[in-house]
Amino acid sequence: MPIARDHGIAFLLNDDPKLARDLKTDGVHVGQEDTPYKEARAIVGDNAVVGVTCHDSRHLAMEAAEAGADYVAFGAFYATSTKAAKTKAEPEILEWWTSLAETPCVAIGGITIDNATPLLKSGADFLAISGGVWAHPGGPKEAVQQLNRLIDNRPAT
Repeated sequence: MPIARDHGIAFLLNDDPKLARDLKTDGVHVGQEDTPYKEARAIVGDNAVVGVTCHDSRHLAMEAAEAGADYVAFGAFYATSTKAAKTKAEPEILEWWTSLAETPCVAIGGITIDNATPLLKSGADFLAISGGVWAHPGGPKEAVQQLNRLIDNRPAT
């Protein structure tokens, strides 16, 4: 967390709003089987970021955004070994979401430097990447640098 903050990057904890509150993180990300959004918001407070996994569901995304989620996350877009994916999302859901909603969306699941561009072109505001950074042949720093170049050069949506 100190490294992220030293670089001006928000630090969100996954799945555990109580621990996020206790550690004073910038927020928490909750899945559909974790603490429900409203309860997570009550735990971390109004000033923290709370994002919600919506899998490949337009309905879940609408509910999360209407409830006040700071972002919705769709995925998994690609095969991943980081976590068992419950659904397979298609980039079209990002296009649909960005055409009607102001709440930012995050693409998640199996994202690498080689497959991130279609998600960016489809409107992903953010990319949640784990294995694509930590398992990159050039190391995490090189992966982040390459991903930042992709993001900086993303096409307008």
